[in-house]
Amino acid sequence: MSPEAAPPPEHPVIVFDGVCVLCSRWVDFILRHDRAGRFRLAAMQGQQGRALLIAHGLSPDDPVSFLLVDQGQGYSDTNAIARVLGQLGMPWRAAGTTLRLIPRFLRDPAYRWIARHRYRLFGRRAHCRLPEPDQAWRFID
Repeated sequence: MSPEAAPPPEHPVIVFDGVCVLCSRWVDFILRHDRAGRFRLAAMQGQQGRALLIAHGLSPDDPVSFLLVDQGQGYSDTNAIARVLGQLGMPWRAAGTTLRLIPRFLRDPAYRWIARHRYRLFGRRAHCRLPEPDQAWRFID
């Protein structure tokens, strides 16, 4: 990965699908509940989001997961969701812990099925989600 594509190391980065309605709702959730501003957000359609997906072995052209990059380590599927929830404080930390109690061989296939069918189930935007001006500092790209 080129240096200009590297995210700030002090902040975990969530790479999301900027045209997916479900993914945009997830971003809204993060913005609302991450009051400390610890997460940065990168759309997979952007240069840095795409570079992060490739660097962590995920296809930016056919993603079936979103990606969390935390201290250089990539997490995907339900592990990524649980890690994000765990950093948001209560009650979301408890939700992340509960999610981890479900065996991964059950939770990840269910997650991937939703991810593969997300446009049909939740819709697709014509354009990539744009941040509100007061939240633009949270977005990379």
